[in-house]
Amino acid sequence: MTDDAGYVEHMATNRYFDRTFDCDAVKVLPGEYFVTTADMLLVTVLGSCVTACIRDRDKGLGGMNHFMLPESSESGVLSSSARYGAYAMEVLLNHLLKVGARRSSLEAKVFGGGKVLASLTQAQVGEKNSEFVLDYLATERIPVVAQDLLDIYPRKVYFFPVSGRVMMKKLVRVKNDTLIAREREYEARLRRDNVQGDVELFG
Repeated sequence: MTDDAGYVEHMATNRYFDRTFDCDAVKVLPGEYFVTTADMLLVTVLGSCVTACIRDRDKGLGGMNHFMLPESSESGVLSSSARYGAYAMEVLLNHLLKVGARRSSLEAKVFGGGKVLASLTQAQVGEKNSEFVLDYLATERIPVVAQDLLDIYPRKVYFFPVSGRVMMKKLVRVKNDTLIAREREYEARLRRDNVQGDVELFG
């Protein structure tokens, strides 16, 4: 990942074979997303970040993102923070539409926004991320059919786009240093980089 990648959402590349579920899988890290038409598993671990698992319920194709809003002194829908959130969502939605999803058939399941990082608790990052993703989906008229947001625990989310099934595990007893290090690095990248230009929409 390059140093200037803060505002460039990109497809996750961490593929592996999941022996528990006996299928191909992809791990989605902070600032990444993944879209697939294949019968496979998408996995992410969330702290303060949120994920939207979105699928076309008729065609059984779907995708997942993993993002947080960068801190911003501005507020409202035109703030750099909200623009980045909208960008992270549009990248996922546009890719879904490109592979054949119909907007009218989309449904979402959303997770995350926990108070996990002490440095982010003050700024209510988890709450802002959770509120943003729900508001965004309501504006886009994409129904949220399941959600598990806020609380104080990290979450591991398993999403099967073909069936729409999601399994979520709260990591109550895990001291997840890797998760915290990843989210801190992602937060620092977002703070350092600026949102440049407008988001180009397709579909």
